[in-house]
Amino acid sequence: MDIQHLVDRLEDLIDEGRHLFGTKFTMVDEERALEIIDQMRISVPEEIEKAARTIQQRDRVLAEANEEAARIVQQARQHSEDLVDEQEMVKQAKVRAEYVIEQAKIEAAKITREADEYVLVQLSQLEQQFTHTLDEIRNGIQIMQYEEPAAVEVEPEQQTVEIEQNDVSPEPINFDRPAPVGSHI
Repeated sequence: MDIQHLVDRLEDLIDEGRHLFGTKFTMVDEERALEIIDQMRISVPEEIEKAARTIQQRDRVLAEANEEAARIVQQARQHSEDLVDEQEMVKQAKVRAEYVIEQAKIEAAKITREADEYVLVQLSQLEQQFTHTLDEIRNGIQIMQYEEPAAVEVEPEQQTVEIEQNDVSPEPINFDRPAPVGSHI
């Protein structure tokens, strides 16, 4: 499964989560989040495998370029042996072979550089995706760790609040009756 698709699914899960009123926190389905993370762990080797295939393709192209260069060199040698008496043609064949070898080396270096750049781009994108996903996971964990406790209903008899000794009013506050006028509460 594509890592980008999994990141989108995780983002959708967070968007679907229940927003805690008055906070920036969202509750998400832990089981679904963990399932997506597990799928990401499975998908990461696939992304690495894609990069490995790219490197193998680069190596194959380099091998073909080297074989082509060797074949051209061999052809140049054969041609030069056939034309031993003709010095100028031998020199031209050698120059041509060296030119072809140099061009093959330049092409191989270019292919290597492009393949390395491609792999670097792929790995950078993968790193960004993982960083983004990890940030989302960490945010989810923080949300879950610092979630406000649910409100507890209190019986009317227990609704009085004790005020500390150094407060102005020594009486407990009773929420069943209105506060006196001029009260600081």
